[in-house]
Order: sequence, then structure tokens, then C-alpha cells
Amino acid sequence: MNRNDVTEKIISTKVSKGLKWEDIAQKVGLSKEWVTAGCLGQMTFDAVQAKVLGEVFELNAEEIKWLQVVPYKGSLPSQVPTDPLIYRWYEIVSVYGTTIKELIHEEFGDGIMSAIDFSMDIVRQPDPKGDRVNVVLSGKFLPYKQY
Repeated sequence: MNRNDVTEKIISTKVSKGLKWEDIAQKVGLSKEWVTAGCLGQMTFDAVQAKVLGEVFELNAEEIKWLQVVPYKGSLPSQVPTDPLIYRWYEIVSVYGTTIKELIHEEFGDGIMSAIDFSMDIVRQPDPKGDRVNVVLSGKFLPYKQY
């Protein structure tokens, strides 16, 4: 058994039970974005969180322990994603990446936006012309230090 096996079981159980990530996240007590990332194998849960997920997904003791192991992060099977939705994110970075970089550097200076001290919020934004996906990414600015 490994973390990928647990992830597959979580997804399978979610589908078979008709669960929603938002409902699962409420039981864990964290955002739907973070809990979803963790259930998909990209974050580490503590013992209490893992136990809650164990109950939700009917995991055994070993599977619950796997949820507490620091994962190998980065889940895409190829450098250029082929899934249409994920590819659009790749496209956004390809087209607007230099703009995002330029504007962050102009506002904050030489540094990066953290993906560790980070939050994300994804919500549906009703629109008469077709609902929109509203994604807010918020990461701490980390300046490069001189030494």
C-alpha cells in the first residue's frame, strides 16, 4: 500500500457515496480547497484530521496513517497537462505569467509568491451571460535576501 492507493480509495468512496468536497471539508474543519488537495495526495493531515477522513471514507488504520505522511508534491503526469481544464491553467500561466511576474515585482520587488503560506478560494459567480469561475489565490510575498 502507498499514498496513491489511499487517494484512489478516497476518490472511489467519494463517488460511490455521492459526497461533495465542501461537505467533507466542513467535517475536517478546513477549507474545501485545502482538504481537496490533501485528499488528492498533495497535503499532510494531522492525526485528528486523518481520523475524521478515515470515518468519512471508511479507511483502515494503515490508510489513516498514510494521510499523515508528507507526500511527494506535484500531481501532474506530464509537463504539459492534457486535461482540458488543467491545460487552461497552463495556458493562463503561458500567456499571462510574465505579466503576473512583472506586476508582482513592480509592486513588491524581487521575490516570489509563496505556495506554502498560501490560500485559495474557488466560488461560482452568477452571470446572466454564463456563470463564471472566480478563483482567488493569496500567497505571502517572500523577497530574495542578499547575503
